[in-house]
Amino acid sequence: MALLLNGLVSLSQETISSTPIELKKNRGVFQTVNDQKKDVTVFVSDKIKVNAIHLNEKMQIADSISTERPNTKVYTNMIGYNIKNNNTRLFWSSDDYENIFTQLYDFNSRTVQTQQYTLALKDEKFLQKFSENEKFYILTVVKKSNNLRLHIFDKEGVYVSKTISLEGFHFFKKKYVKSTLYGVLEESFLPNEWPFSMHFMNIENPTSLNEATKKRKCYFNKNQIVITIDNNVNYTQAIVIDLTRFSAIEKIIKFPSISEMSPGGYSVRLNSNSFFINNKLYQIKSSADIFHFTIKDLDGNLLKEYTATGDTPIEFKNTEISQQGNDFFGGGEKVLENSSQFIRKITNLHAGIACYNVGENTLITFGGISDTSQQPAGQSVMNQFGFIGSLLGAVIFNPTMDSFNSYSSRKVVKVEGLFDKEGNHVKGELQPLAFDKIRTFLDKNEDTSAQILFKIDSYYLGYYDKKAKEYIIRKFND
Repeated sequence: MALLLNGLVSLSQETISSTPIELKKNRGVFQTVNDQKKDVTVFVSDKIKVNAIHLNEKMQIADSISTERPNTKVYTNMIGYNIKNNNTRLFWSSDDYENIFTQLYDFNSRTVQTQQYTLALKDEKFLQKFSENEKFYILTVVKKSNNLRLHIFDKEGVYVSKTISLEGFHFFKKKYVKSTLYGVLEESFLPNEWPFSMHFMNIENPTSLNEATKKRKCYFNKNQIVITIDNNVNYTQAIVIDLTRFSAIEKIIKFPSISEMSPGGYSVRLNSNSFFINNKLYQIKSSADIFHFTIKDLDGNLLKEYTATGDTPIEFKNTEISQQGNDFFGGGEKVLENSSQFIRKITNLHAGIACYNVGENTLITFGGISDTSQQPAGQSVMNQFGFIGSLLGAVIFNPTMDSFNSYSSRKVVKVEGLFDKEGNHVKGELQPLAFDKIRTFLDKNEDTSAQILFKIDSYYLGYYDKKAKEYIIRKFND
């Protein structure tokens, strides 16, 4: 792997930096963000070396360190990071997360300190991982129990584990079968959702419907983890974990009531889901005839409510109702003319609601997706371990990039609306987001690989240009 720092050039206002680099097979790319200094370290690895490229606050290459890659037979994944004295510690793991290897990159002394850990996970199932500046977390569930466990690595490299008891919480599988926490997380929603998958929602980025339709989600910040479970149509179960006390509370937030029986005595198909953002729970619920959208706090207090029926238009939308694809391959994109088509279709699809902050307002996508017509090779393996995102090289997963390829081979029905802090609908035409511009760029530039995407003041897309043999970083704004 050859890295030439003197190849740094500024090509345009959009192109922030580029450097000649030769990426061989079995490559991987992973980025970490220092929120305090607003700089980034990009790790580029192949089967022999790892190159750490330090980008300053202007996203220009400031320095790099090259070191030996950990044993490829043991450590297969770059899984996260934390930061000590503005130096990044990179975490590697085995497929089962029992073997952890860390590399602390010190750009001042130009040294790399390594450390190994062995986690006893025989009686646990991996759920998710979280990185922030000071700590790196691995979240598991203890088998056949109501206990979660957090494996925590602090900025000094000290490892501890904390067990969080959820005894006394109310756990039910779909159709209200009484269960344990382990039983609820074990439940399969195939082919859309694997057992023990818990999808991390990064609210700093627009969320694709592919992710928003999942029934088990988690939201992370420095102080808490919020887990939401929507496996039953009448309520959302929220589990709020305090990362200071390592305790948890349960919240049950009900959906609006819709009769499960028709006037003729037949059972009615219902669909529901939720999204947590700005300390509010945004919920949708529908049958073939009615669509409810509510905004509540976690205590269940109603803040705003909207309803649409097949006989009334959706007054709270800012876009046309669109359908992409059909039940077979292809199908193109078309506009659905009335609300009855939208309500009926999303009730019969995997329904979801995705929220994203745009300035002082919240952009909301309401919609549904079908099962994928085909599954990429290796996807089943990734999903079993709860990974989300695109596979970069052989081992790296970038959750943000998933939003750009998640609708292939699916039918997607959606509509968007803009709402203010109080939940009032904001009328007007929507402006293009950075994600729209990035998607357009990637559609027009197919000869790219090893993409990364991160946000500081703006969105930054990094990618390898195969023709130019350069790694390029571009800037995009909402």
